[in-house]
Amino acid sequence: MKIPTFEAQVAAGKALRSKVPRASHGEWRARRKGRDVVALIKAANRRRIPTLVPIRYARMLHSPFAFFRGAAEVMAFDLARTPVTGIRVQACGDAHLLNFGGFATPERHLVFDVNDFDETLPAPWEWDLKRLTASLAVAARGLKLAKARATEAVLAAAGAYRAAMASYAPMGAVERWYQRIDASQVPELHLALRTAEAPAHPVTAHLFPKFTDAIGAERRIRDEPPLVYHPRKNDRMVDYLRQFLVRYRQTLLEDRRRLLDRYQLVDVVLKVVGVGSVGRHCYVALLMAGEHDALFLQAKEAAASVLEPYAGRSRHANHGQRVVEGQRLMQSASDIFLGWSSIRALGRDFYIRQLRDCKTA
Repeated sequence: MKIPTFEAQVAAGKALRSKVPRASHGEWRARRKGRDVVALIKAANRRRIPTLVPIRYARMLHSPFAFFRGAAEVMAFDLARTPVTGIRVQACGDAHLLNFGGFATPERHLVFDVNDFDETLPAPWEWDLKRLTASLAVAARGLKLAKARATEAVLAAAGAYRAAMASYAPMGAVERWYQRIDASQVPELHLALRTAEAPAHPVTAHLFPKFTDAIGAERRIRDEPPLVYHPRKNDRMVDYLRQFLVRYRQTLLEDRRRLLDRYQLVDVVLKVVGVGSVGRHCYVALLMAGEHDALFLQAKEAAASVLEPYAGRSRHANHGQRVVEGQRLMQSASDIFLGWSSIRALGRDFYIRQLRDCKTA
């Protein structure tokens, strides 16, 4: 097998410009046929918790940017009709500016990276970049910034992407794999880094007294309806919880299984999260290994990616696994408890991770 030279790869990339000129990416017209925005949003409500759908709409109505965040399915429809070079990557699928932020690595260093992968799927590389830059333009308008400032922000983002790709291109595969952005390299995160929990201290030390109450000799997660509440009697998740956790455990590395085994399940609540995710089943479990030794795990329902109608179905039968495998491919470092499971009897897939592990955004 002949390994292509770096120069040959660069030439192949440049040759694609004759097929898809860079200027063509700046052209877009809304397609009227089949572009029913309301129908697309309603279709995304299928299998959501009906009582939470109004909260989703209320959050989307807060601002044009909030609508943009919550309507990834609409932009997926639009992106699918834009020019592409044919180069596919593991796309985030929802790369707007608020899906980036700081979080702790397993070594407790703070890094800056993508932190939401609900829609991840192999897809054209252009789609992520276009959603990101579009989010900057929409956010700038919402803040009533001058058009020149908005344009400056969009060009800066696209330019930074181009510069990063140029720097990564000549690197070896392993060297590129280890690249990451330390949070201290992002000036805008300076205040967040000063006020965030210190990485050396587990996030549970902060969450435990804030989110729980002592009920006799036991601890329970505090209800904050309608956003945090205990499952109702007809919620069948509770019936399958033990099997759910056994399947989840099997997706972890052996050393992390041993760590998880130190904890016992104490309590579970439903939690409303995000904008586009509102209405999806999302559970927060409190596990404890000692009187003040707590672990919060978030199990979030994973449905089909909004990109699937246009980029093809996931190769993973479990959408929780789709999210986890995509996150592991894209993130410079992922949560040690990141895994997946399902409730087979209900046909629902989930991915699991720690709740707010030193996140700054």
